[in-house]
Amino acid sequence: MRADARRNYDRLLAEARTAFTEHGTDASLEDIARRAGVGIGTLYRHFPNRTALMGAVFYGELDALLARSRELAEAEQPCRALVDWLRAIIDHATTYRGLSRAFLCAAAEECTELARCSEPMQEAGSRLLARAQQAGSVRGEVDIADLMQLTNAIALAVEQSPDDPELADRLLTLTFHGLKAR
Repeated sequence: MRADARRNYDRLLAEARTAFTEHGTDASLEDIARRAGVGIGTLYRHFPNRTALMGAVFYGELDALLARSRELAEAEQPCRALVDWLRAIIDHATTYRGLSRAFLCAAAEECTELARCSEPMQEAGSRLLARAQQAGSVRGEVDIADLMQLTNAIALAVEQSPDDPELADRLLTLTFHGLKAR
């Protein structure tokens, strides 16, 4: 990528991150381009659609969530570690209004940029889930894909209920009561 194209790309990502935080993932692409100092055509040359832009923004932020999973990988209480990591995902997802809905939709479309974000997350979650299962804290038939869907659904519920700061913890607790090994 040429230096000017790289600068445009980086500015678009920065402005998209800000716009998605302030206005949700439905933020105006025209406004993002304008705030980045480029035309809408430049935005579309780099990102052919909204989903591609969202994927680029969120793929760049996966490192923090993956690092958190590595920190928790050797925790004394594997089930608590898994719950803590899922809570971190919910916190991240609710930073960007609309992200949870987009991830739920992207789960069915394996070729989107957002689906590409889910692969390393599922791998990290699989390791934490396996430890919790080996410790006898979570039933063996629990699957990480289902658990990630539940996590996104909880994040969506939290997003829809901003006046209930305890909702995520209550829903995670209910979820894990159902997942516990008997």
